[in-house]
Amino acid sequence: MGANIKNHNSLFVFSVFHKNYWVPSDELYIPIQVGFADNIISEGKAICRDNTGDNISEKNKSYCELTAIYWVWKNKKYDYIGIDHYRRHFCIAKKKDKKTCILKMSEVEKYLSPAAIILPKKRHYWIETNYSQYAHAHNEIDLIKTKEILQEKYPDYIDSYDEIMKKRSGHRFNMMIMPWPIFDSYCIWLFSILFELEKRLDISNYSDKDQRVFGYVAERLLDVYVLRNNINVQEMNYVFMDKENWWKKIAHFLKRKIAGGSK
Repeated sequence: MGANIKNHNSLFVFSVFHKNYWVPSDELYIPIQVGFADNIISEGKAICRDNTGDNISEKNKSYCELTAIYWVWKNKKYDYIGIDHYRRHFCIAKKKDKKTCILKMSEVEKYLSPAAIILPKKRHYWIETNYSQYAHAHNEIDLIKTKEILQEKYPDYIDSYDEIMKKRSGHRFNMMIMPWPIFDSYCIWLFSILFELEKRLDISNYSDKDQRVFGYVAERLLDVYVLRNNINVQEMNYVFMDKENWWKKIAHFLKRKIAGGSK
């Protein structure tokens, strides 16, 4: 694997943020702010905003980083498109100083291929399937309606959907680096499903967390698309810039599993 990126203007990773945040200074990165909070700025770099051009910025509360993905899809075109976000970044190897290990333009070329994509390493659930984990963490109806839409619009994806839902791991965070043709095709497919799902779901009584439903569903659909289209995946480490309280996460997971549904 390895693509000859002679022109660095043919590859960018859009780093998504919604509040003031340090953005990597490497030439690989373009910060993009999501939502309408125009007073928020990144540190030290010019930014893009998802409420310009052809956009769905007003949907950010429920679409999360997908409003940035939509904006990039509709307003930019490079040979390779990357997305990272909300304090998560691709990295080759993790280091104690997180800022020094973030993927650089000088490192990425050998991982690129016109026929492959880069995704973050899978999250493993071990005692849960992708389906049961979602049903315990969020609202099962989201997945039921999603499958209904697939059956109507893309019935040839149903077997892949069922297979992914039975697995116990998946690529999360809607992070990716893709050649433009794959990125374009994926976005056409993804947003046609999500816009229809938005029509069929009543999320007015969802918690603030669960109102991010379309971002959560998209995480699962990415693996469905990859499997159905037999796309070669190059997995890469990622680094989360904030501290994570894993004991708290485990406690919440067990509480949801015992109680059932999103609590």
